[in-house]
Amino acid sequence: MSAPTTVLPLIEQAAAQLEQAGVAFGHGTTNAFDEAAWLVLWRLGLPLDSALDGAPDGEEDVALRPVSAEEAAQVQALIAQRISTRQPAAYLTQEAWLQGVPFYVDERAIVPRSFIAELIADGSIDPWLSDQTHQVLDLCTGNGSLAVLAAMAWPEVVVTGADLSPEALAVARINVDRHGLQERISLGLSDGLSALPGPYDLILCNPPYVNAQSMSELPAEYRAEPELALAGGADGMDFVRQLLDQVASRLSQHGVLVLEIGNERGYFEAAFPDLPVFWLDTSAGEDQVLLVTREALMRFHLADA
Repeated sequence: MSAPTTVLPLIEQAAAQLEQAGVAFGHGTTNAFDEAAWLVLWRLGLPLDSALDGAPDGEEDVALRPVSAEEAAQVQALIAQRISTRQPAAYLTQEAWLQGVPFYVDERAIVPRSFIAELIADGSIDPWLSDQTHQVLDLCTGNGSLAVLAAMAWPEVVVTGADLSPEALAVARINVDRHGLQERISLGLSDGLSALPGPYDLILCNPPYVNAQSMSELPAEYRAEPELALAGGADGMDFVRQLLDQVASRLSQHGVLVLEIGNERGYFEAAFPDLPVFWLDTSAGEDQVLLVTREALMRFHLADA
């Protein structure tokens, strides 16, 4: 097959290859065309937000940009790598975007995709905050993306990013430094809350919550990520149980916990049937992220005593 001579046909050819190969998506894109566009534009050094369906008057139409045979060969090599390794595209480009903010990422940390990022950006958490909100904890920080977004959204707070993985914290350090937030974000090693006495006014947590059955069925792209950041035990609630047992003592009087549990709402409600929580609306629905107050946690523990 002769190499396409402009960007759009090159993307369409790459998308067809990805589709035929049966690669899995979900690490920043949801379909073959978007994934192909990401990889092609990145490989060609073009802006990832380039319009491919026509450009405004006076601007270059990226879709019609000529592609040399050498550039086409480089793109093809990247697509072949994506297919053969089954690594998420973010690991190949070493960059992921969350709410329009770029983050460095590599195999040491999970690819950032938390729905909590949406809630920070759209102000959904703000009604539970006040002028007394100063200390924020991003537990299971991974590459530090939620810590960075929190610091950007709330200029009056300081943020602690904590993780069990020294490797993930090294990636988080790159992102804190990249965004110039060293003065407001500190990073620390902690197994859950063990090294984090608090108190915190807000705790954000996207923990390992995938249940054992789902873990066994994950596509290769997800298995390329650190298992420590995904696996939550038989029902996905191992880390969450430990967290909810301790977190009230780490929250300030009016503190709240924002917790992502993905597709595990059924398991969560089975494990904590009497805990009153608020389910927050995200682009994936109202069963991915919950908010629970310290007051509710205290009542829950008293009732359980």
